[in-house]
Amino acid sequence: MRMLENYSLEALNTFGFRVSARYFVEANSVEDLREAIRFAAEKQVPIVPLGGGSNLVLSGDQDALFVHVNIHGKKITSRNDDLVSITAGAGENWHEFVRWTLGEQAYGLENLSLIPGNVGAAPIQNIGAYGVEIKDYFHSLEALDLQSGALKTFTLEDCQFGYRDSVFKHSVRDRFIITSVTFSLAEKLSPKLDYGRLKQEVEQRSGECSDAFTISESVCDIRMEKLPDPLVLGNAGSFFKNPVVDECLLRKLQTDYPDVVAYPFEGRWKLAAGWLIDRAGLKGFRQGAVGTFNKQALVLVNHGGASPDDLLGLAHHIQNVVHNRFGVELEIEPRVY
Repeated sequence: MRMLENYSLEALNTFGFRVSARYFVEANSVEDLREAIRFAAEKQVPIVPLGGGSNLVLSGDQDALFVHVNIHGKKITSRNDDLVSITAGAGENWHEFVRWTLGEQAYGLENLSLIPGNVGAAPIQNIGAYGVEIKDYFHSLEALDLQSGALKTFTLEDCQFGYRDSVFKHSVRDRFIITSVTFSLAEKLSPKLDYGRLKQEVEQRSGECSDAFTISESVCDIRMEKLPDPLVLGNAGSFFKNPVVDECLLRKLQTDYPDVVAYPFEGRWKLAAGWLIDRAGLKGFRQGAVGTFNKQALVLVNHGGASPDDLLGLAHHIQNVVHNRFGVELEIEPRVY
């Protein structure tokens, strides 16, 4: 391994911010990670794991060791009882992994196509789209304890998954680096087409009979229409979580805004953050070099040359406007370092 100093992270964060890490290393194995732990302890700096750089905001130069987790490999470990167990290294590209599973006749992740990032980051966020979340097909993961250097297995129960949430954001935050993830997928496709736009796209492609690749391609088309390419326009996808509110607040909003978008969620109601931002008049809004995407208000973009302060200033402005108008708090989805 080569430990690099004052390393530019511009190409490793999808906002394209020109920030650097005091130290940087690429880890291709668990032993590489252990060596990184020893190095960080010697230099007395924290370790920050880095995957695809698509779900973080780097607020400035980082006095830390950034470890690019580049552990690859994917394999079918078993097929039985109509289930397919598949394990993938944390450094595998998420979308490429999803497409590979479909080619192996292992189904369930097709609705999560084209979500940016790597496999190792997916459980942290419990990524989800179009009625499917990681937890629905998750079996277990292995992670390296940064304190002891030992590998630990986390089961579904251990991960404490919630809406865009997991134990890795709370009680074990910053203590583990995920090295591999195992999924329990289905041998038989059971399409989940509850979202109207997705169902419409799939039916236009294939009529009533749909296969997993058709669903995946339909998801990709919708995402590409709504979300800008980070290589063209810096962004981190959805910047705010969809807020969850009680029925009292929902009824009040429905009185003032009959077209409010809401879905039942665990005894409460999930609002569409994009609708709130759009209805507040902030879709396509621009503030200097940053703004909201003109096709999807939930996406904040770097038009070129923006600083992290520019972006966070815009985010706080949006939060204030939405709260003042609707009484709803928006929570930033990417992690801010």
